[in-house]
Amino acid sequence: MTRLSGRDPSLLRRINSTAVLRVLRSRFGQAAPTLTDLAQATELSRPTVEGVIEGLVDAGLATEAESESPGGAEHAARRGRPARRFRFRAEAGHAIGVEIGAHRIAAVISDLTGALAGTVTQDVGEEAPAGERLAQAQSTVAELIRVSGVDCDSLRAVGVGTPGIVEADGTVRLSTALPGWTGLALGERLRDAAFGCPVIVENDANAGVVAERWQGAAAGAEDVVMVLVGLSPGAGSLIGGRLHRGFGGAAGEIGALHLLGREATPERLLSTTGEPLHPLDETAVARVFALARAGDERAERAVERFLQRLVHDVAALVLALDPELVVVGGWASGLDDVLEPLRGELERYCLRAPRVALSELGEAAVATGALRLALDEVESELFSVRLD
Repeated sequence: MTRLSGRDPSLLRRINSTAVLRVLRSRFGQAAPTLTDLAQATELSRPTVEGVIEGLVDAGLATEAESESPGGAEHAARRGRPARRFRFRAEAGHAIGVEIGAHRIAAVISDLTGALAGTVTQDVGEEAPAGERLAQAQSTVAELIRVSGVDCDSLRAVGVGTPGIVEADGTVRLSTALPGWTGLALGERLRDAAFGCPVIVENDANAGVVAERWQGAAAGAEDVVMVLVGLSPGAGSLIGGRLHRGFGGAAGEIGALHLLGREATPERLLSTTGEPLHPLDETAVARVFALARAGDERAERAVERFLQRLVHDVAALVLALDPELVVVGGWASGLDDVLEPLRGELERYCLRAPRVALSELGEAAVATGALRLALDEVESELFSVRLD
Protein backbone atom coordinates (compact mmCIF):
# COMPACT_ATOMS: atom_id res chain seq x y z
CA MET A 1 0.00 0.00 0.00
CA THR A 2 1.32 3.45 -0.91
CA ARG A 3 1.86 5.73 2.05
CA LEU A 4 1.23 9.42 1.39
CA SER A 5 3.28 12.00 3.21
CA GLY A 6 3.49 15.73 2.87
CA ARG A 7 7.21 15.37 3.53
CA ASP A 8 7.78 13.45 0.29
CA PRO A 9 9.46 16.06 -1.93
CA SER A 10 9.18 13.96 -5.11
CA LEU A 11 5.42 13.60 -4.64
CA LEU A 12 5.03 17.33 -4.05
CA ARG A 13 7.05 18.08 -7.18
CA ARG A 14 4.82 15.77 -9.23
CA ILE A 15 1.68 17.36 -7.85
CA ASN A 16 2.95 20.88 -8.53
CA SER A 17 4.20 19.98 -12.00
CA THR A 18 0.86 18.37 -12.89
CA ALA A 19 -1.06 21.43 -11.64
CA VAL A 20 1.00 23.83 -13.76
CA LEU A 21 0.88 21.57 -16.83
CA ARG A 22 -2.90 21.33 -16.60
CA VAL A 23 -3.21 25.10 -16.64
CA LEU A 24 -0.85 25.41 -19.59
CA ARG A 25 -2.82 22.81 -21.51
CA SER A 26 -6.15 24.46 -20.66
CA ARG A 27 -4.83 27.80 -21.96
CA PHE A 28 -3.50 26.27 -25.20
CA GLY A 29 -4.61 28.37 -28.16
CA GLN A 30 -5.31 31.37 -25.90
CA ALA A 31 -3.01 34.11 -24.69
CA ALA A 32 0.00 32.41 -23.12
CA PRO A 33 0.03 32.82 -19.31
CA THR A 34 2.78 34.57 -17.38
CA LEU A 35 4.42 33.18 -14.26
CA THR A 36 2.08 35.38 -12.21
CA ASP A 37 -0.94 33.99 -14.09
CA LEU A 38 0.22 30.45 -13.40
CA ALA A 39 0.83 31.17 -9.72
CA GLN A 40 -2.68 32.60 -9.35
CA ALA A 41 -4.32 29.74 -11.26
CA THR A 42 -2.52 26.99 -9.30
CA GLU A 43 -2.38 28.82 -5.93
CA LEU A 44 1.33 28.05 -5.79
CA SER A 45 4.06 30.56 -4.97
CA ARG A 46 5.78 32.29 -7.83
CA PRO A 47 9.19 30.77 -6.99
CA THR A 48 7.58 27.30 -6.96
CA VAL A 49 5.97 27.92 -10.34
CA GLU A 50 9.25 29.21 -11.76
CA GLY A 51 11.02 26.02 -10.66
CA VAL A 52 8.26 23.85 -12.10
CA ILE A 53 8.35 25.69 -15.43
CA GLU A 54 12.10 25.16 -15.69
CA GLY A 55 11.54 21.43 -15.26
CA LEU A 56 8.73 21.36 -17.85
CA VAL A 57 10.87 23.27 -20.34
CA ASP A 58 13.74 20.82 -19.79
CA ALA A 59 11.29 17.93 -20.34
CA GLY A 60 10.13 19.51 -23.60
CA LEU A 61 6.54 19.94 -22.43
CA ALA A 62 6.60 23.73 -22.15
CA THR A 63 8.35 26.56 -23.93
CA GLU A 64 8.58 30.30 -23.65
CA ALA A 65 6.06 31.99 -25.91
CA GLU A 66 6.52 35.22 -27.78
CA SER A 67 5.51 38.11 -25.55
CA GLU A 68 2.57 40.24 -26.56
CA SER A 69 3.23 43.91 -25.88
CA PRO A 70 0.26 46.28 -26.28
CA GLY A 71 1.24 49.39 -28.22
CA GLY A 72 4.11 47.78 -30.14
CA ALA A 73 7.88 47.84 -29.69
CA GLU A 74 8.10 51.56 -28.77
CA HIS A 75 5.59 51.07 -25.96
CA ALA A 76 7.47 47.98 -24.76
CA ALA A 77 10.74 49.90 -24.72
CA ARG A 78 9.24 52.56 -22.44
CA ARG A 79 7.77 49.97 -20.10
CA GLY A 80 10.83 47.72 -19.93
CA ARG A 81 11.06 44.00 -20.61
CA PRO A 82 7.62 42.37 -20.86
CA ALA A 83 6.67 39.49 -18.58
CA ARG A 84 7.75 36.07 -19.77
CA ARG A 85 4.94 33.89 -21.07
CA PHE A 86 4.82 30.13 -21.50
CA ARG A 87 2.79 27.69 -23.54
CA PHE A 88 2.15 23.96 -23.60
CA ARG A 89 4.09 22.21 -26.35
CA ALA A 90 1.38 20.20 -28.07
CA GLU A 91 3.99 19.08 -30.58
CA ALA A 92 6.06 17.44 -27.82
CA GLY A 93 4.27 14.17 -28.38
CA HIS A 94 1.89 12.37 -30.69
CA ALA A 95 -0.75 9.67 -30.47
CA ILE A 96 -2.02 7.32 -33.15
CA GLY A 97 -5.37 5.63 -33.64
CA VAL A 98 -5.62 2.53 -35.83
CA GLU A 99 -8.55 0.55 -37.15
CA ILE A 100 -7.68 -3.04 -38.10
CA GLY A 101 -10.75 -4.34 -39.89
CA ALA A 102 -11.81 -7.02 -42.30
CA HIS A 103 -11.32 -4.94 -45.45
CA ARG A 104 -9.14 -2.02 -44.51
CA ILE A 105 -6.61 -0.60 -42.10
CA ALA A 106 -6.94 3.08 -41.25
CA ALA A 107 -4.60 5.15 -39.10
CA VAL A 108 -4.73 8.73 -37.84
CA ILE A 109 -2.17 10.75 -35.89
CA SER A 110 -2.54 13.84 -33.71
CA ASP A 111 -0.54 16.05 -31.41
CA LEU A 112 -1.17 16.13 -27.66
CA THR A 113 -4.26 18.33 -28.05
CA GLY A 114 -5.92 15.95 -30.52
CA ALA A 115 -5.26 18.16 -33.56
CA LEU A 116 -4.92 15.82 -36.55
CA ALA A 117 -1.57 15.72 -38.31
CA GLY A 118 -2.31 13.05 -40.91
CA THR A 119 -4.31 10.00 -41.96
CA VAL A 120 -3.59 6.93 -44.11
CA THR A 121 -5.92 4.14 -45.23
CA GLN A 122 -4.98 0.89 -46.96
CA ASP A 123 -7.12 -1.99 -48.20
CA VAL A 124 -6.53 -5.49 -46.85
CA GLY A 125 -7.94 -8.81 -47.99
CA GLU A 126 -10.71 -10.25 -45.83
CA GLU A 127 -8.98 -13.66 -45.88
CA ALA A 128 -5.53 -12.29 -45.02
CA PRO A 129 -3.88 -14.35 -42.25
CA ALA A 130 -3.12 -12.70 -38.93
CA GLY A 131 0.59 -12.22 -39.63
CA GLU A 132 -0.06 -10.51 -42.95
CA ARG A 133 -2.72 -8.27 -41.42
CA LEU A 134 -0.39 -7.29 -38.58
CA ALA A 135 2.42 -6.52 -41.03
CA GLN A 136 0.10 -4.32 -43.06
CA ALA A 137 -1.03 -2.49 -39.93
CA GLN A 138 2.60 -1.75 -39.14
CA SER A 139 3.31 -0.57 -42.68
CA THR A 140 0.21 1.65 -42.58
CA VAL A 141 1.45 3.33 -39.41
CA ALA A 142 4.95 3.67 -40.85
CA GLU A 143 3.49 5.39 -43.92
CA LEU A 144 1.40 7.65 -41.68
CA ILE A 145 4.47 8.72 -39.71
CA ARG A 146 6.33 9.36 -42.95
CA VAL A 147 3.66 11.50 -44.64
CA SER A 148 2.91 13.47 -41.47
CA GLY A 149 6.57 14.29 -40.91
CA VAL A 150 6.41 13.27 -37.25
CA ASP A 151 9.46 12.10 -35.33
CA CYS A 152 9.02 8.45 -34.30
CA ASP A 153 10.49 9.24 -30.89
CA SER A 154 7.56 11.60 -30.16
CA LEU A 155 5.04 8.74 -30.29
CA ARG A 156 3.56 8.33 -26.79
CA ALA A 157 0.64 5.92 -27.25
CA VAL A 158 -1.23 3.95 -29.90
CA GLY A 159 -4.89 2.98 -29.77
CA VAL A 160 -6.26 0.10 -31.85
CA GLY A 161 -9.88 -0.72 -32.66
CA THR A 162 -10.66 -4.17 -34.04
CA PRO A 163 -13.58 -6.64 -34.21
CA GLY A 164 -13.94 -9.13 -31.39
CA ILE A 165 -13.93 -9.52 -27.64
CA VAL A 166 -10.81 -7.83 -26.29
CA GLU A 167 -9.30 -8.45 -22.88
CA ALA A 168 -7.76 -5.72 -20.73
CA ASP A 169 -4.21 -6.69 -21.72
CA GLY A 170 -4.97 -6.29 -25.43
CA THR A 171 -5.47 -9.97 -26.21
CA VAL A 172 -8.30 -10.79 -28.61
CA ARG A 173 -10.22 -13.50 -26.76
CA LEU A 174 -12.66 -14.17 -29.61
CA SER A 175 -13.06 -12.80 -33.12
CA THR A 176 -15.09 -14.46 -35.86
CA ALA A 177 -14.47 -11.64 -38.34
CA LEU A 178 -10.70 -11.90 -38.86
CA PRO A 179 -8.79 -15.12 -39.62
CA GLY A 180 -6.36 -16.13 -36.87
CA TRP A 181 -7.42 -13.25 -34.63
CA THR A 182 -8.85 -15.34 -31.76
CA GLY A 183 -6.26 -15.70 -29.01
CA LEU A 184 -3.91 -13.15 -30.60
CA ALA A 185 -1.92 -11.05 -28.11
CA LEU A 186 -2.46 -8.03 -30.35
CA GLY A 187 -1.35 -5.32 -27.95
CA GLU A 188 1.86 -7.14 -27.04
CA ARG A 189 2.68 -8.00 -30.65
CA LEU A 190 2.30 -4.41 -31.83
CA ARG A 191 4.08 -2.91 -28.85
CA ASP A 192 7.10 -5.20 -29.11
CA ALA A 193 7.38 -5.39 -32.90
CA ALA A 194 6.58 -1.86 -33.99
CA PHE A 195 5.72 0.93 -31.64
CA GLY A 196 7.70 0.70 -28.40
CA CYS A 197 5.06 2.67 -26.51
CA PRO A 198 1.78 1.83 -24.73
CA VAL A 199 -0.74 0.13 -27.05
CA ILE A 200 -4.40 0.15 -26.05
CA VAL A 201 -6.57 -2.37 -27.90
CA GLU A 202 -10.36 -2.02 -27.90
CA ASN A 203 -13.35 -3.56 -29.61
CA ASP A 204 -14.25 -1.60 -32.77
CA ALA A 205 -17.79 -0.68 -31.67
CA ASN A 206 -16.47 0.53 -28.31
CA ALA A 207 -13.93 2.70 -30.10
CA GLY A 208 -16.69 3.99 -32.36
CA VAL A 209 -18.95 5.16 -29.54
CA VAL A 210 -16.00 6.91 -27.87
CA ALA A 211 -15.33 8.73 -31.15
CA GLU A 212 -18.94 9.80 -31.66
CA ARG A 213 -19.04 11.33 -28.17
CA TRP A 214 -15.73 13.09 -28.74
CA GLN A 215 -16.33 14.54 -32.20
CA GLY A 216 -19.55 13.18 -33.65
CA ALA A 217 -23.26 12.60 -33.25
CA ALA A 218 -23.09 11.83 -29.51
CA ALA A 219 -21.28 15.01 -28.45
CA GLY A 220 -22.49 15.98 -24.99
CA ALA A 221 -24.49 12.78 -24.46
CA GLU A 222 -23.85 10.66 -21.36
CA ASP A 223 -25.79 7.46 -22.10
CA VAL A 224 -25.24 6.24 -25.65
CA VAL A 225 -25.44 3.04 -27.64
CA MET A 226 -23.63 2.92 -30.97
CA VAL A 227 -24.46 0.07 -33.34
CA LEU A 228 -22.02 -0.94 -36.06
CA VAL A 229 -24.50 -2.43 -38.47
CA GLY A 230 -23.48 -5.43 -40.52
CA LEU A 231 -24.24 -9.09 -40.97
CA SER A 232 -22.77 -9.55 -37.49
CA PRO A 233 -23.66 -6.27 -35.75
CA GLY A 234 -21.86 -5.08 -32.66
CA ALA A 235 -22.58 -2.29 -30.22
CA GLY A 236 -20.58 -0.04 -27.95
CA SER A 237 -22.16 1.64 -24.94
CA LEU A 238 -21.44 4.62 -22.75
CA ILE A 239 -23.07 4.73 -19.32
CA GLY A 240 -22.70 8.01 -17.50
CA GLY A 241 -20.14 9.04 -20.12
CA ARG A 242 -17.92 6.03 -19.41
CA LEU A 243 -17.30 3.10 -21.71
CA HIS A 244 -19.11 -0.05 -20.59
CA ARG A 245 -17.10 -3.14 -21.55
CA GLY A 246 -18.74 -5.67 -19.25
CA PHE A 247 -16.97 -8.10 -16.92
CA GLY A 248 -15.16 -9.95 -19.69
CA GLY A 249 -15.17 -7.33 -22.44
CA ALA A 250 -18.11 -8.93 -24.25
CA ALA A 251 -20.76 -6.25 -23.64
CA GLY A 252 -22.61 -5.27 -26.82
CA GLU A 253 -22.01 -8.45 -28.82
CA ILE A 254 -25.56 -8.35 -30.18
CA GLY A 255 -24.46 -10.24 -33.28
CA ALA A 256 -24.70 -13.40 -31.15
CA LEU A 257 -28.36 -12.91 -30.26
CA HIS A 258 -29.45 -15.02 -33.24
CA LEU A 259 -28.09 -18.02 -31.31
CA LEU A 260 -30.96 -17.73 -28.81
CA GLY A 261 -33.31 -20.12 -30.53
CA ARG A 262 -33.36 -18.41 -33.92
CA GLU A 263 -32.60 -20.57 -36.92
CA ALA A 264 -32.10 -17.92 -39.59
CA THR A 265 -28.74 -16.12 -39.49
CA PRO A 266 -28.41 -12.49 -40.64
CA GLU A 267 -26.56 -13.77 -43.73
CA ARG A 268 -29.68 -15.68 -44.77
CA LEU A 269 -32.12 -12.96 -43.81
CA LEU A 270 -30.51 -10.49 -46.20
CA SER A 271 -30.12 -12.97 -49.06
CA THR A 272 -32.21 -12.53 -52.20
CA THR A 273 -31.13 -15.84 -53.74
CA GLY A 274 -31.65 -18.40 -50.99
CA GLU A 275 -27.88 -18.73 -50.58
CA PRO A 276 -26.45 -16.96 -47.51
CA LEU A 277 -24.23 -13.95 -48.06
CA HIS A 278 -20.61 -14.12 -47.00
CA PRO A 279 -20.40 -12.72 -43.43
CA LEU A 280 -17.80 -10.13 -44.48
CA ASP A 281 -19.18 -9.15 -47.88
CA GLU A 282 -20.16 -5.53 -47.25
CA THR A 283 -20.44 -4.88 -51.00
CA ALA A 284 -23.14 -7.53 -51.32
CA VAL A 285 -25.01 -6.02 -48.39
CA ALA A 286 -24.93 -2.55 -49.94
CA ARG A 287 -26.12 -4.04 -53.25
CA VAL A 288 -29.19 -5.56 -51.59
CA PHE A 289 -30.10 -2.21 -50.04
CA ALA A 290 -29.61 -0.45 -53.39
CA LEU A 291 -31.90 -2.97 -55.11
CA ALA A 292 -34.53 -2.45 -52.41
CA ARG A 293 -34.41 1.30 -52.97
CA ALA A 294 -34.90 0.69 -56.68
CA GLY A 295 -38.08 -1.31 -56.02
CA ASP A 296 -36.83 -4.91 -56.33
CA GLU A 297 -39.40 -6.96 -54.40
CA ARG A 298 -37.05 -9.72 -53.26
CA ALA A 299 -34.55 -7.17 -52.02
CA GLU A 300 -37.29 -5.22 -50.25
CA ARG A 301 -38.37 -8.37 -48.41
CA ALA A 302 -34.77 -9.21 -47.51
CA VAL A 303 -34.13 -5.73 -46.12
CA GLU A 304 -37.36 -5.85 -44.15
CA ARG A 305 -36.36 -9.20 -42.60
CA PHE A 306 -32.90 -7.90 -41.77
CA LEU A 307 -34.14 -4.65 -40.23
CA GLN A 308 -36.66 -6.53 -38.11
CA ARG A 309 -33.86 -8.65 -36.67
CA LEU A 310 -31.64 -5.60 -36.19
CA VAL A 311 -34.41 -3.74 -34.35
CA HIS A 312 -34.94 -6.69 -32.00
CA ASP A 313 -31.21 -6.82 -31.27
CA VAL A 314 -30.92 -3.08 -30.65
CA ALA A 315 -34.14 -3.05 -28.61
CA ALA A 316 -32.63 -5.59 -26.24
CA LEU A 317 -29.84 -3.14 -25.44
CA VAL A 318 -32.17 -0.16 -25.28
CA LEU A 319 -34.48 -1.89 -22.82
CA ALA A 320 -31.53 -2.88 -20.64
CA LEU A 321 -29.60 0.41 -20.69
CA ASP A 322 -32.23 3.10 -21.44
CA PRO A 323 -29.83 5.30 -23.46
CA GLU A 324 -30.72 8.80 -24.55
CA LEU A 325 -29.24 8.19 -28.00
CA VAL A 326 -28.63 5.34 -30.44
CA VAL A 327 -26.00 6.07 -33.11
CA VAL A 328 -26.00 3.95 -36.25
CA GLY A 329 -22.63 3.37 -37.91
CA GLY A 330 -20.74 0.77 -39.89
CA TRP A 331 -21.59 0.16 -43.53
CA ALA A 332 -25.10 1.45 -42.73
CA SER A 333 -23.70 4.92 -42.10
CA GLY A 334 -24.16 5.49 -45.82
CA LEU A 335 -27.63 3.99 -45.92
CA ASP A 336 -30.19 6.44 -44.54
CA ASP A 337 -32.88 3.81 -45.21
CA VAL A 338 -32.02 2.22 -41.87
CA LEU A 339 -32.92 5.19 -39.67
CA GLU A 340 -36.66 5.64 -40.06
CA PRO A 341 -37.56 1.94 -39.74
CA LEU A 342 -35.29 1.72 -36.70
CA ARG A 343 -36.89 4.77 -35.08
CA GLY A 344 -40.39 3.47 -35.72
CA GLU A 345 -39.74 -0.01 -34.42
CA LEU A 346 -37.91 1.20 -31.30
CA GLU A 347 -40.93 3.37 -30.49
CA ARG A 348 -43.05 0.26 -30.86
CA TYR A 349 -40.95 -2.07 -28.72
CA CYS A 350 -39.30 0.17 -26.11
CA LEU A 351 -40.83 1.72 -23.02
CA ARG A 352 -39.02 4.97 -23.81
CA ALA A 353 -37.65 5.26 -27.31
CA PRO A 354 -34.25 6.97 -27.56
CA ARG A 355 -33.17 9.43 -30.21
CA VAL A 356 -31.66 7.73 -33.25
CA ALA A 357 -28.94 9.40 -35.30
CA LEU A 358 -26.58 8.45 -38.10
CA SER A 359 -22.85 8.43 -37.35
CA GLU A 360 -21.26 11.76 -38.21
CA LEU A 361 -17.80 10.22 -38.51
CA GLY A 362 -18.71 7.37 -40.86
CA GLU A 363 -15.75 5.18 -41.77
CA ALA A 364 -13.42 7.30 -39.63
CA ALA A 365 -15.23 6.46 -36.38
CA VAL A 366 -13.21 3.45 -35.24
CA ALA A 367 -9.76 4.95 -35.91
CA THR A 368 -10.85 8.25 -34.36
CA GLY A 369 -12.08 6.47 -31.23
CA ALA A 370 -8.83 4.52 -31.02
CA LEU A 371 -6.97 7.84 -31.20
CA ARG A 372 -9.08 9.22 -28.35
CA LEU A 373 -8.23 6.16 -26.23
CA ALA A 374 -4.54 6.69 -26.95
CA LEU A 375 -4.82 10.35 -25.97
CA ASP A 376 -6.58 9.33 -22.76
CA GLU A 377 -3.58 7.14 -21.94
CA VAL A 378 -1.17 10.02 -22.59
CA GLU A 379 -3.25 12.46 -20.57
CA SER A 380 -3.39 10.02 -17.68
CA GLU A 381 0.40 9.98 -17.70
CA LEU A 382 0.90 13.73 -18.09
CA PHE A 383 -1.99 15.29 -16.24
CA SER A 384 -2.52 13.04 -13.24
CA VAL A 385 -0.34 12.04 -10.32
CA ARG A 386 0.42 8.34 -10.22
CA LEU A 387 1.32 6.93 -6.83
CA ASP A 388 4.11 4.41 -7.36
